[in-house]
Amino acid sequence: MRLSLCNEVLQPLDLARQCAFAKAVGYDGLEIAPFTLSEEPHRLGPAGVAAMRRTVEDHGLVVTGLHWLLVTPQGLSITSPDAAVRTRTRDVIRGLLDLAEGLGARVMVHGSPAQRRPADGQSQADAWARARDLFAGLAPDVAARGLTYCIEPLAPPDNVFIQTVAEAARMVQEIAHPAFRTMIDTSAASAHEADPVADLVRRWVPTGVVGHVQFNDANRRGPGEGKDRFAGVLRALRETGYGGDIAIEPFIYQPDGPACAARAAGYVRGLLEALDDAP
Repeated sequence: MRLSLCNEVLQPLDLARQCAFAKAVGYDGLEIAPFTLSEEPHRLGPAGVAAMRRTVEDHGLVVTGLHWLLVTPQGLSITSPDAAVRTRTRDVIRGLLDLAEGLGARVMVHGSPAQRRPADGQSQADAWARARDLFAGLAPDVAARGLTYCIEPLAPPDNVFIQTVAEAARMVQEIAHPAFRTMIDTSAASAHEADPVADLVRRWVPTGVVGHVQFNDANRRGPGEGKDRFAGVLRALRETGYGGDIAIEPFIYQPDGPACAARAAGYVRGLLEALDDAP
């Protein structure tokens, strides 16, 4: 399991300085939020993308994936009743698929709760059908680029559409394409799921629907900075044969982003070492 850092944690450092820091404190890669690269990241050209990839790899890292996909440009939605908005959103996602492929990523994490919120007066069933159809139409494009696209269950109050792994698994099952899966964000799961995170891992990873994991505490800080304990989660991931990456994604940076990133890397590396040494 590679350990990756969500790169917005290190803003406003430029990409080269992000890479140097992440490598120095123990990460294997970066999980990139496209909005940190450009206001129109879906339109970045091949030469620029190749240069970014070289920067990352020259520092001994890889780009493991993309997340926070639809922050920019403005006005996107996977559930909108407006066909023109959904078409534009689909086209932006296709551009981001090209970006991910060019950077050497292998997973796309679809969080972006504001860009999936049903419109006023729109039923959950209608929003569900529109999101499902958009994702189903994109799945062959995802597969053609060697990527996995994961819909991220997120907790209320920030999110009102697909809040649990079970709901996300239902979407995965309806789309029925191997390139489309879900993931576990430990902060959202700890805050909203009925089961402990380790039990969620044991329930869902063996089914094949989980393609990614992000670590963060229920208090929205980094792993090791709150009440949540991660040794059992790591043990469950190993025991169930999880083969993906672990991305560190805090939302509250105390005292600052670099300190939070360094603490999280040391904490998770220490837990992994303890598991390695366990009889």
